[in-house]
Amino acid sequence: MSASTICLRGGRVFDGTGFTAASVVIKDNRISRIVEPDVPIQADEVIDAQGFVVAPGLIDLHFHGCCGHDFCDGTSEALSAIARSEASWGITSICPATMTFPEDRLLTVMKTAARWKAADDEAALVGINMEGPFISPGKIGAQNPHFVQQPNIAMMHRLMDASEGLVKLVDIAPEEAGAIEFIEQLHRDVRISIAHTCATYKQARSAFEAGARQVTHLYNAMPPLHHRAPGPIPAAVEEDGVSAEIITDGIHVSAAMVRLAFQLFTGARMILISDSMMACGMGDGTFELGGQAVSVTDRRATLVDGTLAGSASNLADCLAWAITEADIPAEVALRSATANPAQALGIADEVGSIGAGKKADLVLFDSSWKVAGVILRGRVIKPLQLPA
Repeated sequence: MSASTICLRGGRVFDGTGFTAASVVIKDNRISRIVEPDVPIQADEVIDAQGFVVAPGLIDLHFHGCCGHDFCDGTSEALSAIARSEASWGITSICPATMTFPEDRLLTVMKTAARWKAADDEAALVGINMEGPFISPGKIGAQNPHFVQQPNIAMMHRLMDASEGLVKLVDIAPEEAGAIEFIEQLHRDVRISIAHTCATYKQARSAFEAGARQVTHLYNAMPPLHHRAPGPIPAAVEEDGVSAEIITDGIHVSAAMVRLAFQLFTGARMILISDSMMACGMGDGTFELGGQAVSVTDRRATLVDGTLAGSASNLADCLAWAITEADIPAEVALRSATANPAQALGIADEVGSIGAGKKADLVLFDSSWKVAGVILRGRVIKPLQLPA
């Protein structure tokens, strides 16, 4: 059982813009208050957090699985295994993504997710991200080409109903027939992201004007930046209300292009994602994603033809790489893995920042940005690991 009151004393607490020496007091599953580090606190458990960063629990709004399981397995057992592993890595809120499958398979996934309840050591399921099937055959990536279809409003309603409100994101190629009507009719009910697209600049602008508000795994599965054919990226940059996901695993996007993205969109609009698949946490080997074989060697996941197929890194590792290898300021990178995805998912009143009344989802990082401890809904699920 967890202590009823926990005090994290004297850590470097991330306040959303920077770091302040403070103590965080937790009562039950909520943050009770944040006080100066020398203020005496009566608590059932006191954890000395000096020398550690205390941050909100991370939020991954785009990943497919880990530890040998995929969200599209469509079973409670797979979802529990995924949620347990994610929580142990400091990812306390998850919004896993589907792949391009037929409607009956997707309905099974939605219904399973709607019934599932997180155990005490499992990350909270805060949404579902539908990556496919409404994408372009011309930018298929690692999606299964056999199941791609044009945007279907009626099908989307059936899937949302089956999920009982869990579908928070849907990806779409705006150049496909019926896409703009789809966006216009559904953007108030679900956040719409441009993905796996061959869209021109004008087609992307039309999508954002219709209500699309996000770009899926920036740079990947879309036309590149070009001075005569600008494509969707500049269109997204010019729309202040549009956010951009980016995979910072050190494989999908170079450090220089990660830095450029943060300069173009500013830190408030960037969302770090892992895009991890079932190989995450498993090492090298042969796995599956979307019904296709994936080979993983040294964290690089590819289809038989060499196409990148998700990542083998979790979000905490992606955060560390963004800070230590891409030179993104720690406060900017942290916001992109906490407050920004919380805002995109509509859950910022509960998670994504440290403040009185917020859920007590916290992760402690050491000086090298390795996860040293995790508190999930007020329970210590990974005790603080002190440096040797």
